[in-house]
Amino acid sequence: MIESGVHHLLDTEIMDLGLSGKRAIVTGGSRGIGRCCALALAREGARVCVTARGRDLLDEVVREIEAAGGEGHAVTADLTSLDGCRKVVQEAVGTFSGIDILINCAGAARGGDILDLPAEQIDEGLALKAHGYLRMAQLVIPYMQENRWGRIVQIAGGAGTSPGRGNIPLSLANIAVLNCTRALTDAVSGDGILVNAICPGLTNTQRARDVQQTEADRLGRDVEELLREAGEKLPAGRIAEPEEIAAAATFLASEPCSYVFGTAVYMDGGGRRGTP
Repeated sequence: MIESGVHHLLDTEIMDLGLSGKRAIVTGGSRGIGRCCALALAREGARVCVTARGRDLLDEVVREIEAAGGEGHAVTADLTSLDGCRKVVQEAVGTFSGIDILINCAGAARGGDILDLPAEQIDEGLALKAHGYLRMAQLVIPYMQENRWGRIVQIAGGAGTSPGRGNIPLSLANIAVLNCTRALTDAVSGDGILVNAICPGLTNTQRARDVQQTEADRLGRDVEELLREAGEKLPAGRIAEPEEIAAAATFLASEPCSYVFGTAVYMDGGGRRGTP
């Protein structure tokens, strides 16, 4: 039997995401996918705390959040440390009186051939993405439990299930995020908290362009050509735009997303060859 609340959702012509007034933290919110997630939530009327290490870009994002109809707040912090994570959560709670949504988007990892890779470089990749994501989730969950409602969205990346000799730090960090997503779901699903992950493929962000620029310089080629060629190899025929990833994250953070538990959404243009 379909419950009456679900009937209501199915009968609604224009879906209300139910995000007006919700209180969110977006890590890595100063640029790229994180920035787009913050703005997408703001357009739905959410109150959004963005965090990153640098202040200037954060202040710009706060202005964009407010122009989009949301309420913005910025916190500079280093999420590789427990103190940094605590600082973000405490400031967000102090400003918004609680937390409903966490979008974990901070962090990347440097590549390097596995035959020459220092073990310390793996630690570096895990410190921000794997450890930082888990700490942030642990710190916000008690506030979500108070309201019997919460959404945690982890931007993991497709490298978690696509290890190669040159991407092990990133691959290990991402697979750790996917495993934590499943385990957190088991721990908090009974509290009305949904935890899910998104695994983007190559996305048109400045960081992706910087990485591709290094390769373009090595080959003596134009970075736009490399990006276009990478996209043409995919069933989608192009790479992703960060706004597309943010749209999916916003749905996973919403009220109508009520039956998606502990899953990973692969937004890689069809590049992933594994099934399911």
